[in-house]
Amino acid sequence: MKKYITIAASLLLVISCNTKEAKKENNMDISKNPLLVQSTLEYGTPDFSKIKAKHFLPAILEGMKLQNEAIEKITQNTDAPTFENTILALEESSKKLDAVTAVFSGLAGAHTNDTIKANQKELAPKFSKHSDDILLNTKLFAKIKTVYNNLSTANLDAESEHLVKEYFKDFTKAGANLSEEKKEKLKEINSEIASLSNDFGKKLLDASKKGGIVISDKAQLKGFSEEKIASLEKDGKYEIQLINTTQQPSLQTLENREVRKQLFEKSIHRADAGDYDTSDLVKKMVLLRAQKAQILGFDNYASWSLQGTMASNPETVFNMFKNLIPGSLEKANSEIKEIQAEINKEGKDFKLAAYDWNHYAEKVRKSKYNLNEDEVKPYFEMTNVLEKGVFYAATKLYGITFKKRTDIPTYHPDVVVYELFEEDGSKLGLFFGDYFARDSKRGGAWMSSFVKQSKLRNQKPVIYNVCNSTKPAAGEPVLISFDEVETMFHEFGHALHGFFGNQKYASISGTSTARDFVEFPSQFNENWSTHPEILNNYAIHYKTGKVIPAELLQKIKDAGTFNQGYSMIENLCSSSLDMKWHTISVNDKIEDVAKFEAEALKSMNLNVNEIPPRYRSTYFAHIFSGGYSAGYYSYLWTEMLSHDAYDWFKDNGLLTRENGQKFRDQVLSKGNTMDYAEMYKTFAGRNPEAAPMLKARGLK
Repeated sequence: MKKYITIAASLLLVISCNTKEAKKENNMDISKNPLLVQSTLEYGTPDFSKIKAKHFLPAILEGMKLQNEAIEKITQNTDAPTFENTILALEESSKKLDAVTAVFSGLAGAHTNDTIKANQKELAPKFSKHSDDILLNTKLFAKIKTVYNNLSTANLDAESEHLVKEYFKDFTKAGANLSEEKKEKLKEINSEIASLSNDFGKKLLDASKKGGIVISDKAQLKGFSEEKIASLEKDGKYEIQLINTTQQPSLQTLENREVRKQLFEKSIHRADAGDYDTSDLVKKMVLLRAQKAQILGFDNYASWSLQGTMASNPETVFNMFKNLIPGSLEKANSEIKEIQAEINKEGKDFKLAAYDWNHYAEKVRKSKYNLNEDEVKPYFEMTNVLEKGVFYAATKLYGITFKKRTDIPTYHPDVVVYELFEEDGSKLGLFFGDYFARDSKRGGAWMSSFVKQSKLRNQKPVIYNVCNSTKPAAGEPVLISFDEVETMFHEFGHALHGFFGNQKYASISGTSTARDFVEFPSQFNENWSTHPEILNNYAIHYKTGKVIPAELLQKIKDAGTFNQGYSMIENLCSSSLDMKWHTISVNDKIEDVAKFEAEALKSMNLNVNEIPPRYRSTYFAHIFSGGYSAGYYSYLWTEMLSHDAYDWFKDNGLLTRENGQKFRDQVLSKGNTMDYAEMYKTFAGRNPEAAPMLKARGLK
């Protein structure tokens, strides 16, 4: 969740550009472009009944032009630099561009098409140049520096003073203090990285959409329900598409081992050979990032990137890994023995492989905890989970209420809209929920905003959550797994962070925080999914109407620590790969991506054959096309915070309005307005500890 000047990293998925069409779009009458006209809908919500893909490119180019004109006005002003004529003017220079790119980025991820993909390709280097032209503008930085140096006498309020410091930090980090020669070199590198990142996203999208398996014989799908098989049928055959992670959900239920192996091999090799090979892109990007770090005066990219985060440097991150790996390996090895014993019990004589893990782990879970996913799913009907679970928890904690809106235009028929209200009935914002997978949507789950909270701009938030649950056949209930339930709670935790933003300035509002803090509210919100009062309110059998039995609830909780060694190792593998790629120097020669990956995992004692990384390098979108380079560790870091915070809630009465209000006031409403460690300590009264996370995962 960054300021506009770093937005290029969020434009993830790209294919080839149609230049002729782009020129045609740019010649449209700007005054009639619905993206450039203030929406008449409530909350300034984008009017998707009027917005077409052809409107994006000319609107974005116009937004860039308007910002450039505003920047020029700042730099040409002969008056002494002040907060108002420099910092405030810079903050508001991107207002129109923010509005347009928020919609563009939303659809690029959730409902893309050929025009949007072509626009992304065209815009990637333009965004990079636009960002650099601002961040490396010598005259502009000189004015910012003057305001920064005069803070002691400026008499600003705390938020405005923090905004000055943030701009000074961002410009300094980007290279504003470099010589003109180095700035030009840095611009070249940034532009090339942006193009390579978009090429990576394009190849990965194609690899995932086209890289699955097609089964002709229905008998090979044994283990799937008839409903699941029906959802896979295309032209008399059955297609299983890939999701973004290494392990595929279908591996859990597929009984045919050869089919499991085929699907797993397709997944793990989706982007390391042939037309979709991203290996060269990976090698080029990591080297360019190392060169960028060197120009900026750092030994490696991670050292540069981690400025301003809670971790602050690679050494802290690697120390976290080293503290987590031994216990995780011990737990994983015990799980390997359990699963191998299950295989042997069936009379099979093969050794556990990665593509067997989910299938037999589920059998162990059923045996050990007597928990069957098919027994659980009927209690998790998606609308109940959302309205009587996710929303109900928010009402209990924060007093907010929800009303479904059917009169707000959406970008796809599957999208649902709710209006949020404060406890006193005043309006809080609008929420868009987009929960079903489709070909026009990238994999994974995420949150973002169409309109960000800002008192200065008189904006209340319009926020969306995107997930990828399978849409059932027409007339069938939408039953989801408990993992998907937790994902819905997680993403709405992000939404709450955005809704409760209480800032004057959009660029530091809500979720505009460091990567190793932004996942904290979302992971914390997952805890409420199993709180008895919450779960008993939403876990209602879709046929009988009965609440989930206490014994089944206990099974879910007991099973919560199952497979956690595996979960930690696959995460640590990917997190370590990220840090290893981004701590190379400019002198390191990477000839073979797979070899580098194997050596990196071995050096961390993470080369466990049965447990592959959650993402291999060649399809690691988070770090090569998603803005999380040298930042994937943040999921583990913020998980530590989330469990520690939940322990505080346990010590203080758990699910109470008083506790929720304190968390809202001291964490969720703060945005990026203070030091994160200080923010957490103000809330909890102490520094966070790892013990609650290890206990929650069954590692201690």
